[in-house]
Amino acid sequence: MPRSVAVNVGANTTLPGFRAPVHPDGRFEYVPIPEREPAAVSLPTYADLNVEMDVPPDVRDTEVHLDPEFAEYPQCEAYTYGDDYAVKAGPLSDLAAGDYAFFYATLSTAGDPPTWAAPEWGAYLIGAFRLDRDPVTAYESLDPADRERFANNAHVKRETVDAEVLLLGDPAESRLFDRAIPLSSRTAGADPNRIVIDLSADSGKGPWWRRPLRFDEPATSALVDIVETGEIERCFEN
Repeated sequence: MPRSVAVNVGANTTLPGFRAPVHPDGRFEYVPIPEREPAAVSLPTYADLNVEMDVPPDVRDTEVHLDPEFAEYPQCEAYTYGDDYAVKAGPLSDLAAGDYAFFYATLSTAGDPPTWAAPEWGAYLIGAFRLDRDPVTAYESLDPADRERFANNAHVKRETVDAEVLLLGDPAESRLFDRAIPLSSRTAGADPNRIVIDLSADSGKGPWWRRPLRFDEPATSALVDIVETGEIERCFEN
């Protein structure tokens, strides 16, 4: 049975200063953070992503750190993710082929919130990879063919490849979700729901929405089932 780890990604109130929206029907936008390191190649900008939300004019031409990349998303080719921070790279490195990496983002409510959404903002699962291979922790040791599979990843495009871990998703079992899956309670974005409190190994105390969330085998099975069935009420049931 697979295990899983969920990590926070995407635009936030620190970088670039706004959150992407979640809409009344549960649809959302995935908006990456700006690129902060020198790149060896030209990178896409916010304008290139054709997002529906009104990106502030002063950042529209800013190059983005498009990570994770989802094959169905603009400017992406495959399902890859890299991380240069040990707090995320450590738990992700402990995964293996066949395990899951989930990605969550803090999103702002746009219009009337879904009945299951916290007012103003909340944390939501937005996508997942089923790992196609064990995590890569030594990129330089890969042969050229394996390196090519990560060629479009944002960390590989930097002047110095700095990822402590690189993940590759199986294209048949990886995707950017159509609808957000809540991690927050119905009442407040900072309050976790059952997925965090009962399924993950996290305490749900303090800023849990910034931390990696670990799920053992039974919890991963339950989480995958929630995602596949779209039964949102199960996020809140005890």
